[in-house]
Amino acid sequence: MNVGPSGFNNAPVTRALVIACTLFTIIFGVRGRGNQLGWSYQDIFQKLQIWKLIISVFTFSSTPELIFGLYLLYYFRVFERQIGSNKYSVFLLFSFLVSLLLEVLALQLIKDPSLSILSGPYGLIFSSFVPFYLDIPVSTRFRIFSLHFSDKSFIYLAGLQLLFSSWKRSIVPGLCGIIAGCLYRLNVFRIRRVKFPEFIASFFARLSWPSIGNIPPPSAPARNAPGNVPVFAGRQMEASIVFDALIYLVNNIVVNSFDALRDSCVCLSVGLVEGNT
Repeated sequence: MNVGPSGFNNAPVTRALVIACTLFTIIFGVRGRGNQLGWSYQDIFQKLQIWKLIISVFTFSSTPELIFGLYLLYYFRVFERQIGSNKYSVFLLFSFLVSLLLEVLALQLIKDPSLSILSGPYGLIFSSFVPFYLDIPVSTRFRIFSLHFSDKSFIYLAGLQLLFSSWKRSIVPGLCGIIAGCLYRLNVFRIRRVKFPEFIASFFARLSWPSIGNIPPPSAPARNAPGNVPVFAGRQMEASIVFDALIYLVNNIVVNSFDALRDSCVCLSVGLVEGNT
């Protein structure tokens, strides 16, 4: 199960999404509002809290969901490398919009006022399982206690953990994401032929934060003589340095951690195969 080189090379859309989800989750988690971003039918159509639809897409409600969600987003960057950032952006937007529409319809059919949709990019994550199931081949098979597994099983287990993490609150968006992935696969409205204009497609490429081995961490600027730089401009520069450092830290932690986890899974599967032979 080859996913290409490590890091976010040739996957700027995935990198922007992973960093956005991490920052939003940390910001709202520190403020203690991570569990309050889930939305219900009443929130949208009675209280008109439309902002929840946007914010909830980029914010996980807990740390375990953040870890499993980012791991899956990081792995699924292989699809951006296969079809290109332009078409992957279309797939991303289509998955988000269709899954949100299906979630609203599901809440209307269930008619449970206590049910709220769990926050997080579940639409994109679970829609990506459709091409993962159909297009990614199995490279290693092994057996544990008479049960047959493959190297793809680790991805499925991470998805199941995310799907059942909050029961109905996570199952509903997960199933809606799978349906959205199937609709994209069936080329509904010829969506697979759609492309964004070139200036939009190149946005994420220009919005490129440092990756491992490419650019060193941001360093503090040299001190200027008093009076050369206004205080306000100096504060803006300091805020920019802090933000760049935070982006660099998040980017490298994600890449290092998930590459190590991937290597561990590969070693485990290879060891199990050798043990069965």
